[in-house]
Amino acid sequence: MYKQVDVPFLPCRPDCGQGAIIVSMDPRQLFTEQCGPYELFIRSAGYTQGLRTFFVRSGMLRPGSRILDAGCGTGALSLAMREAALRLQFTPPAIQGFDLTPAMLERFRNTLVAHGIDNAELVQSNVLHLDALPASWNNYDLIATASMMEYLSRNEFNAALRGLRARLSDNGALLLFITRRNWITRPLIGRWWHANLYTAKEIQAAFQEAGFPRPAFHRFPFPYGYLNVWGYIVEAPAGFHTPP
Repeated sequence: MYKQVDVPFLPCRPDCGQGAIIVSMDPRQLFTEQCGPYELFIRSAGYTQGLRTFFVRSGMLRPGSRILDAGCGTGALSLAMREAALRLQFTPPAIQGFDLTPAMLERFRNTLVAHGIDNAELVQSNVLHLDALPASWNNYDLIATASMMEYLSRNEFNAALRGLRARLSDNGALLLFITRRNWITRPLIGRWWHANLYTAKEIQAAFQEAGFPRPAFHRFPFPYGYLNVWGYIVEAPAGFHTPP
């Protein structure tokens, strides 16, 4: 079952912090034109395997959880969570995900068909316009997003975090996989893939400003520790009942 919602694209503004690399291309255009090379890029880096291993060992996947893949792209994160659930010997959660780029969603759909996965619902939407999502898409135990928030400016980043937090359950959490800013990612991700790059301090501040009281940083486990050079893993409980 697939649904599609068209929403206007809002381009990123160049205000994402001192020293950051600024997005110079519409992400929808970029990933429409580079969808195939992007899949090859993340596959060659062992990205999906690293994500799967993290979920197997982190304890963040639980039977019966409601999970949203925000910025699902071609499905790397959703498929990693599905594979991890199978390795943990419980029924994988249904896939609900949205992405800005129709070309990425089409590749994801083709992968789902190829693997015989029929409990998926995909929607074209913008993380800055979450009101366009189906009305039932809320009260999530986990919202996971990977390699999507880099395409937002600092102000948009904060707004997206607030919007995603509003769709979590009382005890839910947001899990973010995002490129870190360093001398390797500046040319490889910042310039090649036109991404904004943030420091850990900037990311922590953005989460706290968005209402997440206790963001925690995690690491990719062995043998995928090299992915820690690429990015951060941030777990942030919604904190709706955190005492002042």
